[in-house]
Amino acid sequence: MKKLNGKVALVTGSGRGIGRSVALKLAADGARVVVNDLDAEPAHAVVEEIRKLGGEAVACVGSVTASDFAERFVRTAVENYMGIDIIVNNAGYTWDNVVQKMSDEQWYAIMDCHLTAPFRILRAAYPVISAAAKAEAADGREVFRKIVNISSGAAGGNPGQINYSSAKAGILGMTKTIAKEWGRLKVNVNAVAFGLIETRLTEALAGSESKTVSIEGREIKVGVQKAMLDGAATRIPLGRAGTPEEAAGAVYLFCTPESNYISGQVVICGGGSGAI
Repeated sequence: MKKLNGKVALVTGSGRGIGRSVALKLAADGARVVVNDLDAEPAHAVVEEIRKLGGEAVACVGSVTASDFAERFVRTAVENYMGIDIIVNNAGYTWDNVVQKMSDEQWYAIMDCHLTAPFRILRAAYPVISAAAKAEAADGREVFRKIVNISSGAAGGNPGQINYSSAKAGILGMTKTIAKEWGRLKVNVNAVAFGLIETRLTEALAGSESKTVSIEGREIKVGVQKAMLDGAATRIPLGRAGTPEEAAGAVYLFCTPESNYISGQVVICGGGSGAI
């Protein structure tokens, strides 16, 4: 028996990178997945990938920062799979600058994506989760649900990332608060803080090379100079950056029955480095 057989998992930002690996990991263990991405093509590609592996998945395309996204995301899960068991608030990106040069647009864009969007999703999911938990309690059944919020080692402070660091620190406060509020509903709420993970946002650049990705009409610089990556790797006890699959493994731990008595916690997935 697969540990997540029949569970319904919602994963934001799951068309690429870590989110894609999380969606595939949960689906491989039996979860039915609502896949989300800004763009339709990668979202539907992951849905097809899951289906080809014998799993079940549907796509909910769009920006997590849209005012109607949270309700639409939750509705997609309920209309297709009749419930919610797992929510992974993963979607995110960085838009860096030092404080004196950071615009309000930069600040709010990152806050809206990393902090406001998870808040709205959890708020929208509450009626569904609450009704299910009350019905299960009336039947004398104890059913655990899982919320996994994605934070970062940058939550401890990182030069040039006051917006991102503040949002990721805020996620920890949100995690601990919801864990206390929803414990009565048998919901485990935890966070995973990533260190250096290999994604398109952290891929190595050569020389003066510059790369951008388009996010909600903005061209955002991505990538890190190879020398900086090499230097970072030497400070990681395990000697290298993590893979998206390894990052997904940390999220998966908080989605399994083994975490049923763990809530309000944060685990650092950073190869031995990092502290918050």
